[in-house]
Amino acid sequence: MRTALFALTTGGIRLALHLYDALDSAGTLFFPERLRGHVPAECEAQYFRRLADAIRDAFGRYDTLVCVMATGIVVRMIAPYIDSKLYDPAVLVFDEQGRHGISLLSGHVGGANACTQKLCAAIGADPVITTATDVTGVRAPDAVAARLALRPVPKAAIQVLNTALLEGKHIDYFLDAALTQCDFYEAELRGAHISTVRFREELSPVEEGRYRVIITLPERVPAEVPDRTLYLTPRRLIAGVGCRAGVPEDDILRALNEACGQIGRNVSCIDLLASTEVKREEEGLLAAARTLGREIIFYTRGELAHMVERYGLKESDFVKRTIGVGNVSEAAALCAAGNNGGRMALGRTVLGKVTVALLWEK
Repeated sequence: MRTALFALTTGGIRLALHLYDALDSAGTLFFPERLRGHVPAECEAQYFRRLADAIRDAFGRYDTLVCVMATGIVVRMIAPYIDSKLYDPAVLVFDEQGRHGISLLSGHVGGANACTQKLCAAIGADPVITTATDVTGVRAPDAVAARLALRPVPKAAIQVLNTALLEGKHIDYFLDAALTQCDFYEAELRGAHISTVRFREELSPVEEGRYRVIITLPERVPAEVPDRTLYLTPRRLIAGVGCRAGVPEDDILRALNEACGQIGRNVSCIDLLASTEVKREEEGLLAAARTLGREIIFYTRGELAHMVERYGLKESDFVKRTIGVGNVSEAAALCAAGNNGGRMALGRTVLGKVTVALLWEK
């Protein structure tokens, strides 16, 4: 999860630094140029002259925006860019005293509710969650989708099923046995107290007055989705990989296993590998792809540099001197995700002589 943290006052900066620590220093800090002298010298931050410009750029670059300021300011800043609950970043707001944390935008699919809960717990703030299903304590299908990295189809069905839940109606969950991660999904849903029915053949039409969620392969979603039905399909997990020259296959597989373990997944969940064209003949990397049975796509320096610029990715001076672009793993994963982009499940992580980033395709 790539996170941008904003603050406008000296008090806000103090809280933003606290939140930054709660994120294990994984975010990017943005402060006003006029307050540069109030930021600790060892703190790496970016400075802006106009908040509107900084928010505009961050809205398309980051998975999560954490804003330490008045809610009204944030609403006015993000309003022109809000598009879809399936693609918008999570937006959180904190008052500078750290008393309240508000999940403002993309509570379920974008993960704002979960992030708000996490950060509030870290600083002792009161989480403000206003999504109706969360307030009433029912498990919304789009929240299930976010937790399991599934894509809801069609978007309109989300509101239909959530409304049914709020009216006290039951939702049936069906799980396609053809899914490679079928056992994983079933175990995760059982842990969330959701029972599932496995199926292999085509399901019969939904009965009158019933509602259902069908977890299946994308190609099994019909062109015309029946009423009162929401499909959840797996998002691709893309692994961006960079490595030193001559790194053996075992080291690369070990790094990929460890990276997947950090997000609670098995290495078999990886759908695609991506790297730089400089590694096109790297035997250890090619062998790892063969062992996993996954395609690996290589991108040019220009393509990687475009993603570094588009998403404001942090660069390694050493890597930039070596191959001409300072970020391989995150940039390659974003290249593979295409125009719709993706949400970082694991940012650039150095694991020995291998660097891995994991990204869920949007």
